[in-house]
Amino acid sequence: MNDLSSNLLVELFVEELPPKALKKLGLSFASLLAETLKEQGLSSGSSVVTNFATPRRLAAHITDVEAKATDKQVVQKLMPVKVGLDAEGKPTPALLKRLSGMGLDDSVVENLRTESDGKTDSMFLDITKTGATLSEGLQKAIDEALAKLPIPKVMTYQINDGWESVNFVRPAHGLVALHNDQIVPVTALGLTASNTTKGHRFEAQKSVITLNNADSYAEQLRTEGAVIASFEERKADIAAQLKAAADKEGLITVEDEGLLDEVTALVELPNVLLGQYEVEFLDVPQECLVLTMKANQKYFPLVDSKGKLTNKFLITSNINPADPSSVIGGNERVVRPRLADAKFFFDQDRKKTLESRIESLDKVVYHNKLGSQGERNKRVVKLAGDIAKQLGDANIVTKTEQAAYLSKADLITDMVGEFPGLQGIMGRYYAQYEGLDDEVAFAIEDHYKPRFSGDELPRSQVGICVALADKLETLVGLFSIGEKPTGDKDPFALRRQALGIIRMLIDAKLPLPFDALIELALKQFNGDTDVLVTIKAFCFDRLSVNLRDQGASAQEVDAVLSLEPALLSEIPQRLAAVKKFATLAEAPALAAANKRVSNILRKVEGVVEAKVDNSLLQEPTEQALATALNTTKAEADKLFEAGDYTASLQALATLREPVDAFFDNVMVNADDSALKANRQGLLATLYQAMNRVADLSKLAT
Repeated sequence: MNDLSSNLLVELFVEELPPKALKKLGLSFASLLAETLKEQGLSSGSSVVTNFATPRRLAAHITDVEAKATDKQVVQKLMPVKVGLDAEGKPTPALLKRLSGMGLDDSVVENLRTESDGKTDSMFLDITKTGATLSEGLQKAIDEALAKLPIPKVMTYQINDGWESVNFVRPAHGLVALHNDQIVPVTALGLTASNTTKGHRFEAQKSVITLNNADSYAEQLRTEGAVIASFEERKADIAAQLKAAADKEGLITVEDEGLLDEVTALVELPNVLLGQYEVEFLDVPQECLVLTMKANQKYFPLVDSKGKLTNKFLITSNINPADPSSVIGGNERVVRPRLADAKFFFDQDRKKTLESRIESLDKVVYHNKLGSQGERNKRVVKLAGDIAKQLGDANIVTKTEQAAYLSKADLITDMVGEFPGLQGIMGRYYAQYEGLDDEVAFAIEDHYKPRFSGDELPRSQVGICVALADKLETLVGLFSIGEKPTGDKDPFALRRQALGIIRMLIDAKLPLPFDALIELALKQFNGDTDVLVTIKAFCFDRLSVNLRDQGASAQEVDAVLSLEPALLSEIPQRLAAVKKFATLAEAPALAAANKRVSNILRKVEGVVEAKVDNSLLQEPTEQALATALNTTKAEADKLFEAGDYTASLQALATLREPVDAFFDNVMVNADDSALKANRQGLLATLYQAMNRVADLSKLAT
């Protein structure tokens, strides 16, 4: 083996890997190998790790890997002297056993040294730890990588001897381990490392590829094996081919990052081809056609410049024949029955109205403690109507209650039964087919929104009301029976529901008090105040994380949320005001003073009224503070009521000097009880004035 540092290549050749897991498996395999090699001193922080992943292989290329790690001088603490040596200074059985376990004998006893930590004298041994050889270190790295791979589901299969079984994501058929051009003698899954691999099943020039060295891997697979080994290169190649094919037709590919990753994981030599189907299928809602093409066939639908679906689609083939017509024809034949099914479902569903399906919701279990979907539907209708009464007129209320009533009816349709991802969308189409008001129809679709971070909000007030009701019913209902998220487990996606409620209240600037909304929902479940407190804390925790993710500091967020604003719609303005206030020169001193005031008032028994008797103001500095506070508080309150939170906080900056002077010269806890109470009242007035927008004490460091 080469004694110098060289590049390393490891490949595990397997049967087709699960496509949705391939990208993660490839990244993990390479990073786990590199991490373990580095821990053993066989590579360094400057080593470059490149991962490769195709449907039939996981591989890693790591630069600057040593053939043997450097020996290290290690200080080994053994045991206290009184345990290791007897009264005559000879080694005890305990010491001899410890040395034996280290592969040493009593000859090293004379080399032991003693050190004291001030309490106990202990024996230490200076030893040279032999660096691992690459074959030892790589074997350990492979074993650990295979054990830690994020495998979605393990298979058990027999290896070639016909007796022994191993566990892995798919049966493995080859192992490559090359340090430059030398084979590293390691094993895995019943395989022994070699320098040979296989290329594409059908397009490779050779059935077996002998690798020249670690660095020739990607190029030899491409030229001799017809395989693009890099996941990212293959993905970029597919994306470029998709765009070129779409541009040629004057059309646009329906973008889908998840689908692109999945298709990349299905092919080793991508070849994008154009297919088409009969125009008559375009009578079916395009969402249905897009979903069936993407989910079932892994095709990329094509739309025109206005986003309207066409009858053309793109296929990513794993072969590149001279005449692709048979490949295209085969895919066209396969997709037609799928589209025909969608058309059949659509035609059948329209024979019944949405309202006629409501009764069937009573037969669908929602939750064994919360009843059927029919019972849930009644709760959502009531809650949506109550919310609508606070936001709109009688017309809005009527439309909201109708949309809420019909919102779950499409769950009973054949189309949604086949494609659950179309719930809401099909309800909207069927409502429009029946001639229902567009606001009602779109609210049926939109009541699931926002479905994820960054998703759009419902497009109308009616949709907002139904969406709020639906999410509140889910959140409050499940919390009321103890089904709240724990750790990483959130089976009912309640964190997402909470963020959806928060986003609608904030982004749509809804004048709805948060507590009151939860109380409205609790009436549907006979929930108590403890549930309200728990839900509120849960939602504010979600909001806190979300605001910090958007760039606000933990202190700024805490300052705003600790006041628990009744209207969440005010939070962005309050947060912006706090950020601006924090940049003022006076901010640190005022925040520190506010924290001091808070601590003083917290220690007072009973409630301190924010009231001052001017006749009891004796010291010039307390008189100055009271005067400044009267003027500043009036101005800050006026700006606060006008909704100008930034100016309201900035007005408080003038209080810095009188506040500092007060604390420098006045004893709050005076011996005179009347004087003491008056000064506490002055501080309570100050605290009240300073903390209407946010709790400024949270900004103190």
